[in-house]
Parts: sequence; structure tokens; C-alpha cells
Amino acid sequence: MSKKYFWVCEYSKNTGEGNLARLYLDKIKNKKKIVSGKVFFKNKILNKIINYKYVSPFFGILICWYLFLKKKDVSYVNYLPLWNFLIFLLLPPSTKIGPITGGAFFPKNKEYLIRRYIFPVLYKISEIIINLRYEKILFSTSLLKKYLSNKTVKKSEFNFVFNYIKIKKNRKKNIDFLIYYRLHKNKKDLFNYSFLKKIAKKKLKIFIVGDKINIPNIKNLGYISHNRLINLLTQTKFTLSSNENIFSFFNIECINNNVKIFANKKHIPKNSFLKKKFISI
Repeated sequence: MSKKYFWVCEYSKNTGEGNLARLYLDKIKNKKKIVSGKVFFKNKILNKIINYKYVSPFFGILICWYLFLKKKDVSYVNYLPLWNFLIFLLLPPSTKIGPITGGAFFPKNKEYLIRRYIFPVLYKISEIIINLRYEKILFSTSLLKKYLSNKTVKKSEFNFVFNYIKIKKNRKKNIDFLIYYRLHKNKKDLFNYSFLKKIAKKKLKIFIVGDKINIPNIKNLGYISHNRLINLLTQTKFTLSSNENIFSFFNIECINNNVKIFANKKHIPKNSFLKKKFISI
């Protein structure tokens, strides 16, 4: 049985992209698989350039071409945002791809016009390329569905992240809120600060993981290991979701550990089972 080769830009358990790649690779039945992962050089400057998030995908494309020319079975797993049509265009023939990602809710910051009006054009270019190259298409969530043609929707599978849902037995909870916060120029503008400030005034046990947030009565834990995060979530009652992706891996971990999710009502899923996991605000 020939080996299957996979290029992965991110493989960490502490990132959404990394967890998505792990989930995808776990579904590959062929046990003889090789994950390429990040590349490291002795030269620190070269190392930083190659592994920069907007450069590493194209280095990965070169690796895929090298493997393709050696007649290997090759897959490009991530990073695969629908707006980056160059990735889909430049990959060698017969290269398999992992789940396609992308958001549909954009904050009204200085990049809003680009994301609101330019991104849909880039989505359409990518869609044309993907339809020419692939019989079946896999999407991480259904957020991009509204931008796709009926033809593409019919040949696509959505919400691959749902494969990560494995609800555990409920435990006694002693943490009121555990919230993931990231100081990202797009994510922070979709975060409900007013709600967090309101609950912080009450006598509640509130933890923040990720970047620090300066609100009184809240304890910042910083970036923690995946194992510690899961341990804390088993003790947590509620969380607050950012609005850019209601099915982020953090939210799915919350669902798995019976943590109720406060979220904007227009983003809460209509699915009756999943709807029960959310509280509308």
C-alpha cells in the first residue's frame, strides 16, 4: 500500500486550524500517512519568513509539487480560506484538499469594505477553480454557503467540524464563565464587550483564556494547554461566543463539555439539537 503525503501549515492542538487538520487526518483510513507540518531552518530570519501564516501555504504548494513530480499521493490540508484563490489555482493536478474555511460576518473596521465587497469576488474566482478541479468539495462550516452557486452547494459537504462533537457526561460546575478572547483586529470587533462588562459587575467566577482583557473582577489565565482548557471546561457553566464563527473549535469544546453558550440570536443555529446549547442575547 503506497504512502499518502499531507502538507499541513498548522498542526497545533491550541489553534482552530490545527484542530481542523487533526480532525481531517483522523478520518483518513490509510494508516500509512505522513504529515509534513511546519518547516524549521537554522537561520532564524528564514525560519520566520517561511512559517509566516501568509507565506507557509505557498511553501506548502512547492512541497506538493515536489511530491507530485515524484508521483506521490499528495494532499494539501490547511490553510484553505475560500478567498485565497491562488492556493487552489497553483496546487498541482490531482492534489486532494482538506476542509475549506472562511467567515461570513465582518466587523465594521478599516478592512470592512475589502471584506464586504472584494472577498465575495475572490470567493467566486475560487469557486470557479474548485469546480473545475474537484468532483466533491468539503467545507469546515456552512458560513460560506450563501456565497456559493446551487451547483457548488449540491456537490459540497458542509459543517465538517460537527465530526468533532462528542458530548461527555455532565459534571458538577463551579466556574460561572470561561471565555476565549483573542485580541485580533477582526475578532475583537465582533466580541460582545458590553455583555461581559455587565456580568463582571455581578459576583461571578469569570475566567478569560487567550489574550488579556482589562475588566475588573475577571481573572486572566493567558494562553493555556489544551488539556488544562478541557479540564476547566468540565467545571464551567457558561461561555460567551464571538460572532465571527459560532462553530469555532472553542465553542465545540464547550458543547462537548456541556457549557451553555451565550451568543447573538441571529447567529444561533436552527438545528434543534444544537440550538439547545445556546442562549440568545
